Amino acid sequence: MDLGIAGKVAWVHGASSGLGRATALALAREGASVACSARSAESLEEAAADIESETGGHCVAVPLDVSDEGSIAPAHEQVVDYLGPVDILLSNAGGPPPGPFESLGQEELQSAFDLTTASAWRLTKVVLPGMRAKGSGCIMYLTSSSTKEVIPNLLLSNMMRAAVVGMAKTLSKELGPEGIRVLCVAPGRIDTARLRALDEGNAERSGRDIAEVAADAKMRIPLGRYGDPLEFGDVVAFLASERASYISGTSVTIDGGMLNGLLT
Repeated sequence: MDLGIAGKVAWVHGASSGLGRATALALAREGASVACSARSAESLEEAAADIESETGGHCVAVPLDVSDEGSIAPAHEQVVDYLGPVDILLSNAGGPPPGPFESLGQEELQSAFDLTTASAWRLTKVVLPGMRAKGSGCIMYLTSSSTKEVIPNLLLSNMMRAAVVGMAKTLSKELGPEGIRVLCVAPGRIDTARLRALDEGNAERSGRDIAEVAADAKMRIPLGRYGDPLEFGDVVAFLASERASYISGTSVTIDGGMLNGLLT
């Protein structure tokens, strides 16, 4: 199937590893020109080079800490200089630290807001004029299955990602008439460094072996396993494409059937 995104410009965040890197690879495989952003310049350059080598496409590294408000506009200018106006945005900033309410203070609250919620707002602000000029575009926010069922010990993530979903739904109403789609992609338990760190934390708190914790988690997933990052990336590439041109204003969950709610 031709997804119709060859020649489109995609800006993917958190692209040095995990879900972001897998998404950048999936988009590049479909012929998109991809700008990869993340905090670590060295690992980002490596990821971009690997993606170019594998796909033969155009992939550039644009280091950026999305929690730093003043760095977002200059990074966007670099992307436009390198590749042109952004057609596809994947806003992805990793997750705030875990912990219950009593262990978290004002500093953690502000950091989580800047990392997860404000970054989505600010990235949208910089790409939107270019999309409006073209009369098209796709803005996607990487959230979590926690926006459908809250995850214990992830209070800040549960809060901040839910706010992003509210923004996405509202923007889909505002921007749809201009040909711009807005939606969320909500991963469940995908095998990334973030998930492994959460499993390690759960193992420490419960006094169990990490393999036992992971096995218990997999038992709650009908497909019986954690997802592969590339499975997530392929879904994002499809959602960004012309083949998904009537999908907007929703959260697409990629979780192997884990969630139990009727509205997931």
